[in-house]
Amino acid sequence: MPRFTFKLQPLLDARQRVEDARRRDVAVLEAERGRIEDSIRRRQASIVESRSEARDGLVGEVRPHELRSAANASMALMRDAQRSVLELAGVHRRLEAARSVLAEAAKERRAIELLRERREEAWREGLSRREQADLDEIANVVGAERARAAGPREPSQEDA
Repeated sequence: MPRFTFKLQPLLDARQRVEDARRRDVAVLEAERGRIEDSIRRRQASIVESRSEARDGLVGEVRPHELRSAANASMALMRDAQRSVLELAGVHRRLEAARSVLAEAAKERRAIELLRERREEAWREGLSRREQADLDEIANVVGAERARAAGPREPSQEDA
């Protein structure tokens, strides 16, 4: 049986590779987003813990140098957390742009895929028509051979 060949298959393959690359770009940004979010959660937990330690340092004998040290550590953690939040906002913007580029790449690939599907359907319809024409030709040849083998036919009233 003949096989369908799509002349634009290299283009479709190239568009698929571009879409796969864009999908990897989105995955890298998603991983970065997750890493930053985890970092922010860890810093928040550290801030809560350092505040609790500072509160505990206010009970009983107060050691100012330990309170100052805890406050400095807490401030450093808060600065780092704020920096991470800003970094996360940048990643979200880049992620949104990467998703948009991925959607465009998918749309371009799908357009060629639809063209391939339409051409394959047209090819199948043409093949079906050729097969039917061949079957009709075979039926005509067989019918003619049978008529010839049956000999001459006597004219009927309908022929007159």
